[in-house]
Amino acid sequence: MSNERLSREEVLEALKAIRDPDLGRDIVSLGFVTLEDVALCGDRVKVTITLTTPACPVRDEMRRQAEEILRSLPGIAHAEVEMRAQVRSTGFRGPRPVEGVRNLIAVASNKGGVGKSTVAVNLALTLRDFGARVGLLDADLTGPNVPTMLGLPPGFQADRGLSIVERYGIKVVSLGFLLPPGTAVIWRGPMIGTGVRQLLHDIPWGEDGELDYLVVDLPPGTSDASMSLAQDATVTGVVIVTTPNLVSIEDALKAVSLFERLHVPIFGVIENMSYFICPHCEGRVEIFGHGRVQEVCREAGLDYLGAIPLDPRVREGADQGVPIVEADPHSLVAQAIRAIAQKVAAKASIQHFAVQAPSGERG
Repeated sequence: MSNERLSREEVLEALKAIRDPDLGRDIVSLGFVTLEDVALCGDRVKVTITLTTPACPVRDEMRRQAEEILRSLPGIAHAEVEMRAQVRSTGFRGPRPVEGVRNLIAVASNKGGVGKSTVAVNLALTLRDFGARVGLLDADLTGPNVPTMLGLPPGFQADRGLSIVERYGIKVVSLGFLLPPGTAVIWRGPMIGTGVRQLLHDIPWGEDGELDYLVVDLPPGTSDASMSLAQDATVTGVVIVTTPNLVSIEDALKAVSLFERLHVPIFGVIENMSYFICPHCEGRVEIFGHGRVQEVCREAGLDYLGAIPLDPRVREGADQGVPIVEADPHSLVAQAIRAIAQKVAAKASIQHFAVQAPSGERG
């Protein structure tokens, strides 16, 4: 074995000191860095670390730790750390993977009006901002709102059939693309289930490259659409959206119960419209109450993913077809969604490792 080989092994051994806080293991055993990712030239070393998501919340901290470790190694004067990301698939777990999709993330609530579609749209766009390839499926077949929120006129595909639309850098599909304004979809339960299955499996989501994440906006309730999704597709995880008032929380727990019974991993709960910042005095107003969602999450053993403030610009952006993360990426709402998106992406990575024996291979 050559000295270079030994030196690279020593570099890897030193990097084992860096642990992923979510996965609870070091970055070498996780396969984030291998011998092939270590380059040595004299007193210089370059290491490439490949994370499981571009939205990793500890990405910068890992880089800093790696640089410090490498600079402390004997004989090393210059250290360079390159951070990459390759989203891993959980597509082999569950009843039927969605072809061309590495991770399917459902956004659900048991109650209408809590901002579920708004969260789904902005979550998808935020994951895109991190550099992921993202799709958005509007599974609310009888009340599709995603086209309006993205500035896509209802019924614009009516003459040519339903297909994927590229909007704001994500792939979007909605039955609303076929429906003229004001048209009602009058379908019984079995038809809704069939429709959801077709949107999942008949749409070529990965036609020009696999999607890292497909965000699915589910309709309110605990019936056909949610059940069909869970029974006919591999769901990486579901996030539950609620507002702080007690009625919404009670309904959110019913959604939790449904997905638990269907053995779908629950990533956690998002508290939407959590508070309002007065534009005049900048005071914080808890319009719907405070603390209930976090308390219920603790009691139920659910992760609290974060709070999104109430902001009139969210409604304005939805009406105008420009989501808040596009219209004002530096707003409190956009920042809150960014933090939530990082947690959701981390949960997807955890789920990948939870359903397979660690292999050290990049997926």
